[in-house]
Amino acid sequence: MYEYDEECLKVFLKKQGQLFDEPVAETLEEAEAFLEDCMAVVLDSMKDVREYFEESGADVDGMSDDELEDASEVFVLPNGQYLVVEG
Repeated sequence: MYEYDEECLKVFLKKQGQLFDEPVAETLEEAEAFLEDCMAVVLDSMKDVREYFEESGADVDGMSDDELEDASEVFVLPNGQYLVVEG
């Protein structure tokens, strides 16, 4: 199981509205539990994000890196990594 650091959890709490109509978590603990339940992943690069989507069957061939980064499931983390949450 992946452990999400505090910065990752804070980003998800702040930006969860980009993926969900209503908040799914209000505290760091709730955010961590939610991300664990939906098996969210933290990836190191946009190349990894693209590979993740391709392996999950998403058609991302025609998407630029910027378009992929703007996808509602992708949360850019301050350290340059990406949190991918499939809602």
